[in-house]
Amino acid sequence: MRAFNIVNFYLSLIILRKNIIMKHIEEITLFYEISKALNEHLDLKKSLYRVLDILSNSMEMVRGTVTILNPLRNEISIEIAHGLSQSEIIKGKYKVGEGVTGRVIQDGKPIAIPKISEEPLFLDRTATRKRKLKDELSFICVPVKKGNQVIGALSVDRVYQPDYSLKEGVEYLSVVATMIANHVINLEKIRTEKEQLKNENTRLRNELENKYRFNNIVGNSNKMREVYQMISQVSKSNATVLIRGESGTGKELVANSIHYNSPRSKQNFVKVNCAALPSNLIESELFGHEKGSFTGAIKQKMGKFELAHKGTIFLDEIGSIDLDVQVKLLRVLQEREFERVGGHHTIKTDVRIIAATNKNLEMAVEQEVFRGDLYYRLNVFPIYMPPLRERKTDILLLADYFLEKYSNENHKEIKRLSTPAIDMLMGYHWPGNVRELENCIERAVLLCEEGVLHSYNLPPTIQTGKESNTLPAQSLGEAVANLEKCMLIDALKNARGNISTAATMLETTVRKFSYKAKQHNIDYRDYR
Repeated sequence: MRAFNIVNFYLSLIILRKNIIMKHIEEITLFYEISKALNEHLDLKKSLYRVLDILSNSMEMVRGTVTILNPLRNEISIEIAHGLSQSEIIKGKYKVGEGVTGRVIQDGKPIAIPKISEEPLFLDRTATRKRKLKDELSFICVPVKKGNQVIGALSVDRVYQPDYSLKEGVEYLSVVATMIANHVINLEKIRTEKEQLKNENTRLRNELENKYRFNNIVGNSNKMREVYQMISQVSKSNATVLIRGESGTGKELVANSIHYNSPRSKQNFVKVNCAALPSNLIESELFGHEKGSFTGAIKQKMGKFELAHKGTIFLDEIGSIDLDVQVKLLRVLQEREFERVGGHHTIKTDVRIIAATNKNLEMAVEQEVFRGDLYYRLNVFPIYMPPLRERKTDILLLADYFLEKYSNENHKEIKRLSTPAIDMLMGYHWPGNVRELENCIERAVLLCEEGVLHSYNLPPTIQTGKESNTLPAQSLGEAVANLEKCMLIDALKNARGNISTAATMLETTVRKFSYKAKQHNIDYRDYR
Protein backbone atom coordinates (compact mmCIF):
# COMPACT_ATOMS: atom_id res chain seq x y z
CA MET A 1 0.00 0.00 0.00
CA ARG A 2 2.81 2.32 0.91
CA ALA A 3 4.58 1.55 -2.42
CA PHE A 4 1.32 2.29 -4.25
CA ASN A 5 1.07 5.68 -2.53
CA ILE A 6 4.68 6.52 -3.44
CA VAL A 7 4.00 5.63 -7.09
CA ASN A 8 0.88 7.81 -7.08
CA PHE A 9 2.86 10.64 -5.50
CA TYR A 10 5.53 10.51 -8.21
CA LEU A 11 2.92 10.20 -10.94
CA SER A 12 1.23 13.29 -9.54
CA LEU A 13 4.55 15.15 -9.58
CA ILE A 14 5.17 14.11 -13.19
CA ILE A 15 1.68 15.22 -14.25
CA LEU A 16 2.10 18.51 -12.34
CA ARG A 17 5.46 19.13 -13.95
CA LYS A 18 4.03 18.31 -17.35
CA ASN A 19 1.16 20.71 -16.77
CA ILE A 20 3.59 23.45 -15.71
CA ILE A 21 5.72 22.88 -18.80
CA MET A 22 2.65 22.92 -21.07
CA LYS A 23 1.47 26.10 -19.40
CA HIS A 24 4.84 27.77 -19.99
CA ILE A 25 4.81 26.65 -23.63
CA GLU A 26 1.33 28.11 -24.05
CA GLU A 27 2.45 31.40 -22.48
CA ILE A 28 5.55 31.59 -24.70
CA THR A 29 3.39 30.87 -27.75
CA LEU A 30 0.91 33.57 -26.75
CA PHE A 31 3.67 36.12 -26.12
CA TYR A 32 5.13 35.26 -29.52
CA GLU A 33 1.72 35.81 -31.15
CA ILE A 34 1.33 39.14 -29.35
CA SER A 35 4.85 40.24 -30.38
CA LYS A 36 4.10 39.24 -33.96
CA ALA A 37 0.82 41.18 -33.89
CA LEU A 38 2.51 44.31 -32.52
CA ASN A 39 5.22 44.27 -35.19
CA GLU A 40 2.88 43.39 -38.04
CA HIS A 41 1.58 46.96 -38.52
CA LEU A 42 2.97 50.45 -38.16
CA ASP A 43 -0.59 51.50 -37.35
CA LEU A 44 -0.78 51.35 -33.53
CA LYS A 45 -4.55 50.88 -33.39
CA LYS A 46 -4.51 47.90 -35.75
CA SER A 47 -1.77 46.27 -33.67
CA LEU A 48 -3.63 46.82 -30.38
CA TYR A 49 -6.93 45.48 -31.75
CA ARG A 50 -5.09 42.32 -32.75
CA VAL A 51 -3.55 42.04 -29.24
CA LEU A 52 -7.00 42.30 -27.63
CA ASP A 53 -8.29 39.59 -29.96
CA ILE A 54 -5.49 37.28 -28.78
CA LEU A 55 -6.22 38.11 -25.12
CA SER A 56 -9.90 37.40 -25.72
CA ASN A 57 -9.06 33.83 -26.71
CA SER A 58 -6.30 33.18 -24.18
CA MET A 59 -7.81 34.74 -21.04
CA GLU A 60 -11.50 34.08 -21.74
CA MET A 61 -11.82 37.87 -21.87
CA VAL A 62 -15.36 39.30 -22.02
CA ARG A 63 -14.10 42.77 -22.87
CA GLY A 64 -10.81 44.62 -22.81
CA THR A 65 -9.57 48.16 -23.21
CA VAL A 66 -6.41 50.13 -23.74
CA THR A 67 -6.74 53.59 -22.19
CA ILE A 68 -4.40 56.50 -22.86
CA LEU A 69 -3.55 59.42 -20.58
CA ASN A 70 -3.74 62.94 -22.02
CA PRO A 71 -1.31 64.83 -19.73
CA LEU A 72 -2.43 68.26 -20.96
CA ARG A 73 -6.06 67.68 -20.02
CA ASN A 74 -5.27 65.30 -17.16
CA GLU A 75 -7.88 63.03 -18.74
CA ILE A 76 -7.94 59.29 -19.44
CA SER A 77 -9.85 58.03 -22.49
CA ILE A 78 -10.34 54.65 -24.14
CA GLU A 79 -8.08 54.38 -27.21
CA ILE A 80 -9.26 50.97 -28.41
CA ALA A 81 -11.60 48.34 -26.97
CA HIS A 82 -12.78 44.80 -27.52
CA GLY A 83 -16.43 44.00 -26.75
CA LEU A 84 -17.56 47.66 -26.60
CA SER A 85 -19.61 49.72 -29.05
CA GLN A 86 -18.44 53.10 -30.32
CA SER A 87 -20.92 54.96 -28.12
CA GLU A 88 -19.70 53.03 -25.06
CA ILE A 89 -16.06 53.84 -25.94
CA ILE A 90 -16.91 57.57 -26.07
CA LYS A 91 -18.41 57.38 -22.57
CA GLY A 92 -15.21 55.85 -21.13
CA LYS A 93 -13.46 58.99 -19.85
CA TYR A 94 -11.85 59.41 -16.42
CA LYS A 95 -9.74 61.84 -14.47
CA VAL A 96 -6.42 60.70 -13.02
CA GLY A 97 -7.14 58.98 -9.69
CA GLU A 98 -10.82 58.51 -10.55
CA GLY A 99 -12.12 54.95 -10.48
CA VAL A 100 -9.98 51.82 -10.70
CA THR A 101 -8.35 52.76 -14.02
CA GLY A 102 -7.63 56.30 -12.79
CA ARG A 103 -6.05 54.89 -9.60
CA VAL A 104 -3.83 52.50 -11.60
CA ILE A 105 -2.58 55.33 -13.83
CA GLN A 106 -2.07 57.63 -10.84
CA ASP A 107 -0.14 55.12 -8.71
CA GLY A 108 1.48 53.11 -11.52
CA LYS A 109 0.52 49.86 -9.78
CA PRO A 110 -1.76 47.07 -11.05
CA ILE A 111 -5.14 46.32 -9.43
CA ALA A 112 -7.05 43.02 -9.57
CA ILE A 113 -10.71 42.86 -8.43
CA PRO A 114 -12.18 39.39 -7.90
CA LYS A 115 -15.82 40.60 -8.05
CA ILE A 116 -16.74 43.91 -9.66
CA SER A 117 -20.10 44.07 -7.86
CA GLU A 118 -18.32 44.22 -4.49
CA GLU A 119 -15.87 47.01 -5.43
CA PRO A 120 -17.05 50.57 -4.58
CA LEU A 121 -14.27 52.18 -6.65
CA PHE A 122 -15.60 50.62 -9.82
CA LEU A 123 -17.49 53.32 -11.78
CA ASP A 124 -18.65 51.45 -14.93
CA ARG A 125 -18.71 54.65 -17.02
CA THR A 126 -19.34 52.65 -20.20
CA ALA A 127 -22.44 51.03 -18.58
CA THR A 128 -21.56 47.70 -20.17
CA ARG A 129 -21.66 45.60 -16.99
CA LYS A 130 -25.37 46.32 -16.46
CA ARG A 131 -26.21 44.23 -19.50
CA LYS A 132 -24.97 41.04 -17.85
CA LEU A 133 -26.03 41.09 -14.22
CA LYS A 134 -26.30 37.30 -14.21
CA ASP A 135 -22.53 37.03 -14.79
CA GLU A 136 -20.20 38.04 -11.99
CA LEU A 137 -17.06 39.59 -13.50
CA SER A 138 -13.45 39.90 -12.40
CA PHE A 139 -11.41 42.93 -13.44
CA ILE A 140 -7.65 43.24 -13.94
CA CYS A 141 -5.99 46.55 -14.77
CA VAL A 142 -2.22 47.10 -15.24
CA PRO A 143 -0.30 50.30 -16.10
CA VAL A 144 1.41 50.83 -19.46
CA LYS A 145 4.70 52.57 -18.69
CA LYS A 146 7.20 54.42 -20.84
CA GLY A 147 10.24 54.28 -18.60
CA ASN A 148 8.97 55.55 -15.22
CA GLN A 149 6.16 57.52 -16.81
CA VAL A 150 2.65 55.98 -16.94
CA ILE A 151 1.14 56.63 -20.38
CA GLY A 152 -1.96 54.46 -20.13
CA ALA A 153 -3.48 51.24 -18.88
CA LEU A 154 -4.48 47.79 -20.13
CA SER A 155 -7.61 46.29 -18.56
CA VAL A 156 -9.53 43.03 -18.93
CA ASP A 157 -12.99 41.84 -17.81
CA ARG A 158 -13.41 38.09 -17.46
CA VAL A 159 -16.11 35.86 -16.00
CA TYR A 160 -15.47 35.25 -12.30
CA GLN A 161 -13.94 31.85 -11.52
CA PRO A 162 -13.07 31.07 -7.90
CA ASP A 163 -10.09 28.92 -8.88
CA TYR A 164 -8.58 31.48 -11.28
CA SER A 165 -5.33 33.07 -10.01
CA LEU A 166 -5.68 36.85 -10.30
CA LYS A 167 -2.00 37.16 -9.40
CA GLU A 168 -1.02 35.15 -12.49
CA GLY A 169 -3.45 37.21 -14.54
CA VAL A 170 -1.76 40.43 -13.35
CA GLU A 171 1.70 39.05 -14.16
CA TYR A 172 0.54 37.92 -17.59
CA LEU A 173 -1.07 41.30 -18.42
CA SER A 174 1.95 43.20 -17.05
CA VAL A 175 4.20 41.44 -19.57
CA VAL A 176 1.75 42.30 -22.37
CA ALA A 177 1.62 45.93 -21.16
CA THR A 178 5.43 46.11 -21.28
CA MET A 179 5.38 44.77 -24.84
CA ILE A 180 2.78 47.41 -25.80
CA ALA A 181 4.90 50.16 -24.19
CA ASN A 182 8.01 49.05 -26.12
CA HIS A 183 5.98 49.01 -29.31
CA VAL A 184 4.71 52.53 -28.64
CA ILE A 185 8.30 53.71 -28.02
CA ASN A 186 9.51 52.07 -31.25
CA LEU A 187 6.65 53.60 -33.20
CA GLU A 188 7.43 57.02 -31.77
CA LYS A 189 11.05 56.61 -32.84
CA ILE A 190 9.98 55.52 -36.34
CA ARG A 191 7.52 58.41 -36.63
CA THR A 192 10.13 60.88 -35.35
CA GLU A 193 12.71 59.57 -37.81
CA LYS A 194 10.18 59.67 -40.66
CA GLU A 195 9.23 63.22 -39.74
CA GLN A 196 12.91 64.20 -39.58
CA LEU A 197 13.56 62.58 -42.96
CA LYS A 198 10.49 64.30 -44.40
CA ASN A 199 11.62 67.68 -43.06
CA GLU A 200 15.18 67.07 -44.27
CA ASN A 201 13.88 66.07 -47.70
CA THR A 202 11.77 69.23 -47.86
CA ARG A 203 14.72 71.36 -46.73
CA LEU A 204 17.05 69.82 -49.31
CA ARG A 205 14.48 70.27 -52.07
CA ASN A 206 14.02 73.91 -51.11
CA GLU A 207 17.80 74.33 -51.05
CA LEU A 208 18.11 72.79 -54.49
CA GLU A 209 15.30 74.91 -55.87
CA ASN A 210 16.93 78.06 -54.49
CA LYS A 211 20.42 77.00 -55.57
CA TYR A 212 19.42 76.19 -59.13
CA ARG A 213 17.13 79.09 -59.88
CA PHE A 214 18.44 80.41 -63.17
CA ASN A 215 18.76 83.92 -61.72
CA ASN A 216 21.41 82.46 -59.37
CA ILE A 217 23.69 81.49 -62.27
CA VAL A 218 26.57 83.97 -62.26
CA GLY A 219 27.00 86.10 -65.37
CA ASN A 220 25.46 89.20 -66.93
CA SER A 221 27.04 89.22 -70.39
CA ASN A 222 24.78 89.41 -73.43
CA LYS A 223 25.37 85.75 -74.27
CA MET A 224 24.45 84.64 -70.77
CA ARG A 225 21.30 86.76 -70.86
CA GLU A 226 20.27 84.82 -73.94
CA VAL A 227 20.84 81.58 -71.99
CA TYR A 228 18.66 82.84 -69.12
CA GLN A 229 15.87 83.72 -71.52
CA MET A 230 15.98 80.27 -73.13
CA ILE A 231 15.95 78.53 -69.72
CA SER A 232 12.94 80.60 -68.70
CA GLN A 233 11.08 79.68 -71.88
CA VAL A 234 11.78 75.95 -71.93
CA SER A 235 11.42 75.28 -68.16
CA LYS A 236 7.64 75.61 -68.30
CA SER A 237 7.32 72.91 -70.97
CA ASN A 238 8.12 69.19 -71.25
CA ALA A 239 10.26 69.65 -74.37
CA THR A 240 13.48 67.70 -74.82
CA VAL A 241 16.52 69.96 -74.36
CA LEU A 242 20.01 69.56 -75.85
CA ILE A 243 22.68 71.64 -74.08
CA ARG A 244 25.77 72.27 -76.21
CA GLY A 245 29.10 73.71 -75.14
CA GLU A 246 32.70 73.03 -74.22
CA SER A 247 33.65 71.14 -71.08
CA GLY A 248 33.43 73.27 -67.95
CA THR A 249 30.95 75.84 -69.27
CA GLY A 250 28.15 74.88 -66.84
CA LYS A 251 25.90 72.56 -68.86
CA GLU A 252 24.88 70.55 -65.78
CA LEU A 253 24.03 73.76 -63.94
CA VAL A 254 21.64 74.70 -66.75
CA ALA A 255 20.06 71.22 -66.64
CA ASN A 256 19.49 71.62 -62.89
CA SER A 257 17.93 75.04 -63.43
CA ILE A 258 15.55 73.71 -66.07
CA HIS A 259 14.35 70.86 -63.84
CA TYR A 260 13.98 72.81 -60.59
CA ASN A 261 12.06 75.58 -62.34
CA SER A 262 9.74 73.18 -64.17
CA PRO A 263 6.37 71.59 -63.19
CA ARG A 264 8.35 68.39 -62.48
CA SER A 265 10.51 70.01 -59.79
CA LYS A 266 8.93 67.95 -56.97
CA GLN A 267 9.74 64.68 -58.78
CA ASN A 268 13.03 62.81 -59.21
CA PHE A 269 15.94 64.35 -61.11
CA VAL A 270 18.21 61.50 -62.24
CA LYS A 271 21.66 62.22 -63.67
CA VAL A 272 23.64 59.83 -65.87
CA ASN A 273 27.17 60.48 -67.13
CA CYS A 274 27.18 58.38 -70.31
CA ALA A 275 30.95 58.78 -70.80
CA ALA A 276 31.71 57.36 -67.34
CA LEU A 277 29.86 54.07 -67.95
CA PRO A 278 31.41 51.10 -69.83
CA SER A 279 29.66 50.43 -73.14
CA ASN A 280 28.52 46.97 -71.98
CA LEU A 281 26.84 48.38 -68.85
CA ILE A 282 25.21 51.59 -70.06
CA GLU A 283 22.13 49.78 -71.43
CA SER A 284 21.56 48.06 -68.08
CA GLU A 285 22.12 51.35 -66.26
CA LEU A 286 19.59 53.23 -68.39
CA PHE A 287 16.89 50.58 -68.80
CA GLY A 288 17.55 48.11 -65.95
CA HIS A 289 17.87 44.34 -66.22
CA GLU A 290 16.12 41.14 -65.19
CA LYS A 291 17.63 38.57 -62.84
CA GLY A 292 19.91 36.16 -64.75
CA SER A 293 19.92 38.24 -67.96
CA PHE A 294 23.74 38.23 -67.95
CA THR A 295 26.65 37.11 -65.78
CA GLY A 296 26.49 39.02 -62.50
CA ALA A 297 22.79 39.90 -62.77
CA ILE A 298 21.91 38.25 -59.45
CA LYS A 299 18.69 40.23 -59.00
CA GLN A 300 16.31 42.48 -60.88
CA LYS A 301 17.45 46.09 -61.19
CA MET A 302 15.46 49.19 -62.04
CA GLY A 303 16.99 51.45 -64.67
CA LYS A 304 17.44 55.21 -64.55
CA PHE A 305 14.41 55.77 -66.77
CA GLU A 306 12.20 53.91 -64.28
CA LEU A 307 13.65 55.89 -61.38
CA ALA A 308 13.01 59.15 -63.25
CA HIS A 309 9.33 58.35 -63.94
CA LYS A 310 7.24 61.57 -63.75
CA GLY A 311 10.51 63.49 -63.32
CA THR A 312 13.56 64.41 -65.42
CA ILE A 313 16.60 62.46 -66.61
CA PHE A 314 19.83 64.25 -67.51
CA LEU A 315 22.03 62.40 -70.02
CA ASP A 316 25.45 64.05 -69.86
CA GLU A 317 27.96 63.35 -72.65
CA ILE A 318 25.22 61.88 -74.85
CA GLY A 319 27.62 61.71 -77.78
CA SER A 320 29.56 58.88 -76.10
CA ILE A 321 26.87 56.17 -76.26
CA ASP A 322 27.07 53.26 -78.73
CA LEU A 323 24.81 52.87 -81.75
CA ASP A 324 23.01 49.86 -80.20
CA VAL A 325 21.97 51.89 -77.17
CA GLN A 326 21.06 54.84 -79.42
CA VAL A 327 18.35 52.70 -81.05
CA LYS A 328 16.70 51.96 -77.68
CA LEU A 329 17.07 55.56 -76.58
CA LEU A 330 15.34 56.67 -79.79
CA ARG A 331 12.43 54.37 -78.96
CA VAL A 332 12.09 55.89 -75.49
CA LEU A 333 12.01 59.37 -77.03
CA GLN A 334 9.41 58.38 -79.63
CA GLU A 335 7.20 55.83 -77.88
CA ARG A 336 7.92 56.53 -74.18
CA GLU A 337 8.42 52.81 -73.55
CA PHE A 338 11.26 50.28 -73.18
CA GLU A 339 12.14 46.79 -71.92
CA ARG A 340 14.73 45.86 -69.33
CA VAL A 341 17.78 43.92 -70.50
CA GLY A 342 16.68 40.28 -70.69
CA GLY A 343 13.04 41.23 -70.13
CA HIS A 344 9.92 40.90 -72.28
CA HIS A 345 7.55 43.18 -70.37
CA THR A 346 7.15 46.64 -71.92
CA ILE A 347 7.46 49.44 -69.37
CA LYS A 348 5.79 52.80 -70.00
CA THR A 349 7.59 55.89 -68.74
CA ASP A 350 6.71 59.55 -68.40
CA VAL A 351 10.06 61.29 -68.25
CA ARG A 352 11.55 64.51 -69.57
CA ILE A 353 14.95 64.18 -71.24
CA ILE A 354 17.70 66.78 -71.00
CA ALA A 355 20.90 65.85 -72.85
CA ALA A 356 24.29 67.55 -72.96
CA THR A 357 27.41 67.15 -75.07
CA ASN A 358 30.69 68.89 -75.89
CA LYS A 359 31.03 67.00 -79.18
CA ASN A 360 30.13 68.11 -82.67
CA LEU A 361 27.06 65.90 -83.19
CA GLU A 362 26.56 67.10 -86.77
CA MET A 363 30.01 65.79 -87.69
CA ALA A 364 29.32 62.58 -85.74
CA VAL A 365 26.15 62.08 -87.82
CA GLU A 366 28.16 62.56 -91.05
CA GLN A 367 30.73 60.03 -89.83
CA GLU A 368 27.85 57.63 -88.98
CA VAL A 369 28.89 57.25 -85.33
CA PHE A 370 25.71 59.00 -84.14
CA ARG A 371 22.22 58.33 -85.50
CA GLY A 372 20.71 61.21 -87.42
CA ASP A 373 17.14 60.43 -86.31
CA LEU A 374 18.23 60.42 -82.64
CA TYR A 375 20.05 63.73 -83.15
CA TYR A 376 16.91 65.37 -84.49
CA ARG A 377 14.83 63.94 -81.63
CA LEU A 378 17.26 65.35 -79.09
CA ASN A 379 17.76 68.68 -80.80
CA VAL A 380 14.21 69.94 -80.12
CA PHE A 381 15.34 72.92 -78.04
CA PRO A 382 19.12 73.48 -78.21
CA ILE A 383 20.86 75.74 -75.70
CA TYR A 384 24.43 76.84 -76.42
CA MET A 385 26.67 77.56 -73.43
CA PRO A 386 29.36 80.08 -74.49
CA PRO A 387 32.97 79.45 -73.40
CA LEU A 388 34.46 81.83 -70.87
CA ARG A 389 36.71 83.49 -73.47
CA GLU A 390 33.56 84.65 -75.29
CA ARG A 391 32.15 86.34 -72.19
CA LYS A 392 35.11 88.14 -70.70
CA THR A 393 32.85 90.52 -68.76
CA ASP A 394 31.72 87.61 -66.55
CA ILE A 395 35.24 86.62 -65.46
CA LEU A 396 35.43 89.16 -62.65
CA LEU A 397 31.88 88.37 -61.45
CA LEU A 398 32.68 84.66 -61.32
CA ALA A 399 36.03 85.28 -59.62
CA ASP A 400 34.36 87.36 -56.89
CA TYR A 401 31.67 84.69 -56.43
CA PHE A 402 34.22 81.88 -56.05
CA LEU A 403 36.41 84.06 -53.82
CA GLU A 404 33.53 84.58 -51.39
CA LYS A 405 32.49 80.90 -51.56
CA TYR A 406 35.90 79.43 -50.78
CA SER A 407 36.82 82.13 -48.26
CA ASN A 408 33.74 81.13 -46.24
CA GLU A 409 34.48 77.42 -46.63
CA ASN A 410 38.07 77.86 -45.41
CA HIS A 411 37.18 80.41 -42.70
CA LYS A 412 39.32 83.15 -44.24
CA GLU A 413 38.54 86.84 -44.56
CA ILE A 414 39.75 87.67 -48.06
CA LYS A 415 38.03 90.86 -49.10
CA ARG A 416 39.11 91.37 -52.70
CA LEU A 417 41.37 90.60 -55.64
CA SER A 418 44.38 92.82 -56.24
CA THR A 419 44.60 94.78 -59.51
CA PRO A 420 47.51 92.69 -60.92
CA ALA A 421 45.50 89.52 -60.11
CA ILE A 422 42.46 90.91 -61.95
CA ASP A 423 44.65 91.78 -64.97
CA MET A 424 46.04 88.25 -65.03
CA LEU A 425 42.57 86.68 -64.87
CA MET A 426 41.27 88.93 -67.64
CA GLY A 427 44.30 88.27 -69.84
CA TYR A 428 44.11 84.46 -69.71
CA HIS A 429 42.26 82.46 -72.40
CA TRP A 430 40.68 79.87 -69.99
CA PRO A 431 40.65 76.65 -72.03
CA GLY A 432 39.01 74.88 -69.05
CA ASN A 433 36.29 77.56 -68.83
CA VAL A 434 34.38 78.17 -65.56
CA ARG A 435 35.60 74.92 -64.00
CA GLU A 436 39.24 75.98 -64.47
CA LEU A 437 38.50 79.44 -63.04
CA GLU A 438 36.83 77.91 -59.97
CA ASN A 439 39.76 75.58 -59.33
CA CYS A 440 42.18 78.46 -59.81
CA ILE A 441 40.41 80.65 -57.21
CA GLU A 442 40.06 77.76 -54.74
CA ARG A 443 43.82 77.11 -54.92
CA ALA A 444 44.61 80.79 -54.57
CA VAL A 445 42.38 81.12 -51.49
CA LEU A 446 44.22 78.23 -49.81
CA LEU A 447 47.58 79.92 -50.46
CA CYS A 448 46.48 83.44 -49.53
CA GLU A 449 47.39 84.56 -46.00
CA GLU A 450 46.22 88.18 -46.28
CA GLY A 451 42.96 90.05 -46.78
CA VAL A 452 43.77 90.57 -50.46
CA LEU A 453 44.32 87.83 -53.06
CA HIS A 454 47.50 88.70 -54.98
CA SER A 455 48.71 87.69 -58.42
CA TYR A 456 51.45 85.47 -56.95
CA ASN A 457 48.72 83.35 -55.27
CA LEU A 458 47.42 82.37 -58.71
CA PRO A 459 48.72 79.24 -60.51
CA PRO A 460 51.88 79.67 -62.61
CA THR A 461 49.98 78.53 -65.71
CA ILE A 462 48.03 81.80 -65.87
CA GLN A 463 50.81 84.15 -64.72
CA THR A 464 52.62 86.40 -67.22
CA GLY A 465 56.38 86.13 -67.74
CA LYS A 466 56.94 89.22 -65.63
CA GLU A 467 54.86 87.97 -62.69
CA SER A 468 56.25 84.44 -62.83
CA ASN A 469 59.82 85.66 -63.41
CA THR A 470 60.05 83.71 -66.68
CA LEU A 471 60.70 86.52 -69.20
CA PRO A 472 63.07 85.50 -72.08
CA ALA A 473 66.74 85.99 -71.09
CA GLN A 474 67.82 86.84 -74.68
CA SER A 475 66.70 89.01 -77.55
CA LEU A 476 65.00 87.76 -80.72
CA GLY A 477 68.19 88.22 -82.72
CA GLU A 478 70.19 86.16 -80.23
CA ALA A 479 67.59 83.41 -80.26
CA VAL A 480 67.60 83.28 -84.09
CA ALA A 481 71.40 83.23 -84.17
CA ASN A 482 71.51 80.31 -81.67
CA LEU A 483 69.00 78.39 -83.73
CA GLU A 484 71.01 78.94 -86.95
CA LYS A 485 74.24 77.80 -85.27
CA CYS A 486 72.61 74.62 -83.94
CA MET A 487 71.15 73.77 -87.37
CA LEU A 488 74.49 74.33 -89.17
CA ILE A 489 76.42 72.15 -86.71
CA ASP A 490 73.80 69.41 -86.87
CA ALA A 491 73.91 69.38 -90.69
CA LEU A 492 77.74 69.17 -90.75
CA LYS A 493 77.65 66.27 -88.30
CA ASN A 494 75.22 64.34 -90.47
CA ALA A 495 77.23 65.18 -93.64
CA ARG A 496 80.56 64.30 -91.95
CA GLY A 497 81.97 67.77 -92.67
CA ASN A 498 80.88 67.88 -96.34
CA ILE A 499 79.63 71.47 -96.92
CA SER A 500 77.87 70.64 -100.18
CA THR A 501 75.87 67.78 -98.63
CA ALA A 502 75.12 69.86 -95.51
CA ALA A 503 73.82 72.78 -97.64
CA THR A 504 71.55 70.39 -99.54
CA MET A 505 70.13 69.08 -96.24
CA LEU A 506 69.21 72.64 -95.19
CA GLU A 507 67.90 73.46 -98.70
CA THR A 508 70.33 76.37 -99.16
CA THR A 509 73.38 77.15 -101.34
CA VAL A 510 77.00 76.32 -100.50
CA ARG A 511 77.84 80.05 -100.58
CA LYS A 512 75.15 80.94 -98.02
CA PHE A 513 76.08 77.96 -95.86
CA SER A 514 79.77 78.92 -95.86
CA TYR A 515 78.90 82.53 -95.05
CA LYS A 516 76.76 81.57 -92.06
CA ALA A 517 79.35 79.03 -90.84
CA LYS A 518 82.06 81.70 -90.92
CA GLN A 519 79.70 84.13 -89.13
CA HIS A 520 79.22 81.65 -86.24
CA ASN A 521 82.91 80.57 -86.16
CA ILE A 522 82.13 77.03 -87.34
CA ASP A 523 84.98 75.09 -89.05
CA TYR A 524 83.68 72.26 -91.30
CA ARG A 525 86.96 70.36 -90.79
CA ASP A 526 86.07 69.76 -87.13
CA TYR A 527 83.24 67.43 -88.20
CA ARG A 528 85.15 65.16 -90.66
